Amino acid sequence: MRANLSRQLSASLFVGAIIAASGCATTTESDPADPFEGFNRAMFTVNEGLDKVAIKPIAQGYDAVTPLPVKVGVGNFFGNIWDSWTAINNLLQGKGGDALSDVGRVLVNSTIGIGGVFDVASEMGLTKHSEEFGQTLARWGVGDGPYFYWPLIGPRTTRDTFGWLVDTYYDPVWRVDKVPLRNSLVALRYIDLRASLLPSDKVVEEAAFDKYIYIRDAYLQHRRNEVFDGDPPRIPVNY
Repeated sequence: MRANLSRQLSASLFVGAIIAASGCATTTESDPADPFEGFNRAMFTVNEGLDKVAIKPIAQGYDAVTPLPVKVGVGNFFGNIWDSWTAINNLLQGKGGDALSDVGRVLVNSTIGIGGVFDVASEMGLTKHSEEFGQTLARWGVGDGPYFYWPLIGPRTTRDTFGWLVDTYYDPVWRVDKVPLRNSLVALRYIDLRASLLPSDKVVEEAAFDKYIYIRDAYLQHRRNEVFDGDPPRIPVNY
């Protein structure tokens, strides 16, 4: 029953976004990286609406009632799970040393760190990395493709949208067999992530003349830095 309602809601949101997008004119000075700006702005509006009425209030409640050590522990726990996928992506990118370090982080934090709740590995000098399949595709020479803004998952290039699908498929949390436990873990991770972004909300609101463009440009720049491990070349390339 819940699955059917979820599918119906998703379908309704998607159809509604398509209809809204059809009535949105693309700005006259459009960014070449964002050829579907009218569609993306409609999606952005949908996402803002969902965040305002449901996601942000839940995140604010979680942030208000959850002690800081617990929030840190939750973040560390999910970060430890992600380290295993980071290790695989570092290996696929040819960064064997980083992959070995990531494996060490998982082993240390899963044992001494009590299931990853405590980030002991960082205290031992094992640097935390963040790699996913979109970055791996970029390293393999796959270009960005058009930019898209999706409800719930937010901004993605075409390449990173495909990468996100692969990340989700291999994500250990999504592969938990017990559906209630899996859904609870997914919800907790999403709420914890949204709560961690609450301090930036006011900054974005105050700094952005056009919030959509501000987020788009910040995302594209951030992704470029991630692909090149914080040291992008000065001359733009098709990444």
